[in-house]
Amino acid sequence: MDFKAEIAAAIAQSLEIDVNEVLGAIEIPPNKDMGDYAYPCFRLAKTLRKAPPLIAAELAEKVQLPSFVKETKVIGAYLNFFTEKSVFAKEIITKVFEEKENYGKSTVGAGKNIVIDYSSPNIAKPFHVGHLRSTVIGNAIYKIHEFLGYNCVGVNHLGDWGTQFGKLITAYKLWGDAEKVEKDGISELMRIYVLFHDEAEKDPSLEDTARSWFVKMQDGDEEALTLWKWFKDISLKEFERVYNTLGVSFDSYAGESFYNDKMAAVVDELKEKELLIESNGAMIVDLEADKMPPCLIIRTDGGTLYATRDITAAIYRKNTYDFEKCIYITAIDQILHFSQWFKVIEKMGYDWNKQLVHVPFGLVSLESGKLSTRKGNVVLMEDLLNEAVKKTAAIIEEKNPDLPNKEEVAKQVGIGAVIFDDLYNGRIKDIVFSWEKMLSFEGETGPYVQYTNARACSVLRKAGDEVTCDIDFSVLTDDVTVEVIKLLASFNEKVQEAADKYEPSVVSRYVVDLTQAFNKFYHDNPILSADEKTRKARLAVVKAVSSVLTSGLALLGVQAPEQM
Repeated sequence: MDFKAEIAAAIAQSLEIDVNEVLGAIEIPPNKDMGDYAYPCFRLAKTLRKAPPLIAAELAEKVQLPSFVKETKVIGAYLNFFTEKSVFAKEIITKVFEEKENYGKSTVGAGKNIVIDYSSPNIAKPFHVGHLRSTVIGNAIYKIHEFLGYNCVGVNHLGDWGTQFGKLITAYKLWGDAEKVEKDGISELMRIYVLFHDEAEKDPSLEDTARSWFVKMQDGDEEALTLWKWFKDISLKEFERVYNTLGVSFDSYAGESFYNDKMAAVVDELKEKELLIESNGAMIVDLEADKMPPCLIIRTDGGTLYATRDITAAIYRKNTYDFEKCIYITAIDQILHFSQWFKVIEKMGYDWNKQLVHVPFGLVSLESGKLSTRKGNVVLMEDLLNEAVKKTAAIIEEKNPDLPNKEEVAKQVGIGAVIFDDLYNGRIKDIVFSWEKMLSFEGETGPYVQYTNARACSVLRKAGDEVTCDIDFSVLTDDVTVEVIKLLASFNEKVQEAADKYEPSVVSRYVVDLTQAFNKFYHDNPILSADEKTRKARLAVVKAVSSVLTSGLALLGVQAPEQM
């Protein structure tokens, strides 16, 4: 039984209005003394031509209350509903037990494909903390949509094409060493890349050499493509190591180079539709009428650009996956780029342009300044993850040296801390990277949630009983327990909200709220020492909370160890 939906149906029937309209308006009162659900009557004042408090009073008289509603109360312009707590507890706890890891799932996305483009690091550049956001936000959005029944396609649109490869080939030809590249991998490629930029400031002709190498790549030059593929293979090996550590995977690694042989047809289509015009030797789509700068499609030297590849990729993905939505997770500074080429798709006559969604996130900077691979000013992802695991291992050694599987738990908690820290912030917020903050286990953090779940698992192990929901639910009507059950009841709603807003922090804040409510329940209510009837009922709450915390963390890409 969905309590909110049942109340909405009763109100809609009484007022003869659309049930979805009512459902969207129902609120959870800020204070438990004001009931469990509240319906605001402001929006009805205009159509009914009555004062909202009077509408609320009349509605209270005529609404046919569902059996689980104990009483209603008019408070100002709101009609507030008080549920029968034991019925509420029975419905929710029983549902969690019956559905287990499927609790909170829905079929709202059944039969719909969603393409999610995330992470997408540049080949031959190190995987640093600036890539963390796109990777973990994208991974969470993938898992959240999958939980709601969508068929998700995760795409790692690798930055494996472009003038930076011309620069890297130039740098390698001038200062590179094959043995050193094989031995040191990306760090050596990064060293010569940084060196190129230092030297190009003194000798700008290096930029021309780099451009000519990229044109050779586009023209299929064997030497250029051999070096490019070598750099790509070295990079992918290192990226995979980081992805495995983070527990992130993809369904497709089709990067920019995948679209090389598909762009000519798109350029021809733009010409046929008379969208492409010449401007100072380059080819553009004019967006002045849309109050945007022109979208550059072909450079003066004949090279393609990000927009050319993104438009081509979108058309390919629509044809291949017939997506309901194609979601792009990138930094906020790319908003204009996406607005421009989304508009080009619309001008091409494709009505699915509305299915393209850019999900921007705030920038990551270092306390010492902006991240820059050109300047070598980065914090490597592997260094961060290794440091997190190392710090966690030291804490375990100090506090629980006899813990089984210490190394595995240190990885789960340390890496979970890094992921959760990123996802607890609203995605649009800029982040100043701080080792201390990222690795803190104090306050509203991943380790705090994981530790609470481990505590719940410990209680269940000590109980030794087979915990069931065949219990006396009248025991579970105190305020602290009801608060926990209310939060359990809202899990699906929070997951749906996270999907609608493309905002994983809705889930991370939810699991923190549930953790805090459970810790109060644990503190205020004796469990193992209670009388048999109360013990069994409270153990059912403990098991239900552990189940939902585990599911909530999994949606964020964070594991839930049973012992810590």
